[in-house]
Amino acid sequence: MERNTQNDQQIGDLVKQLSEQTSTLVRKELQLAQIDLKEKGKRAGIGAGLFGGAGVVMLYGVGALVAAVILLLATALAAWLSALIVAVVLLAGGGVAALMGKKQVEQAVPPQPEQAIQSTKRDVDHVKGKAGR
Repeated sequence: MERNTQNDQQIGDLVKQLSEQTSTLVRKELQLAQIDLKEKGKRAGIGAGLFGGAGVVMLYGVGALVAAVILLLATALAAWLSALIVAVVLLAGGGVAALMGKKQVEQAVPPQPEQAIQSTKRDVDHVKGKAGR
């Protein structure tokens, strides 16, 4: 009888240790995940800043290319006409891109998971059909 009591105590102690160690392990894993996410967030922030800087530099590069095209056209046409032609072409391209973007946004709004909704409706109808039998 005494031996069963000792075994029960040992099992109880083991369960208690398991519970404590599991809690500690989960806590440590969460801390590790938090540290990992902080590092990744920091890297993502640095990357976003570098992308922003690259965008600014590229914008200046595009401006220089536009100026070069204007100067090239100015060898055959008046300078003002060259600048006007380049401006009209750029504005037309921007307008087309804006219209395409508007169309894409209209297709995305309102943001509803249409396929998921249809699938769920089919599932509900299927379940209703099975229940009606």
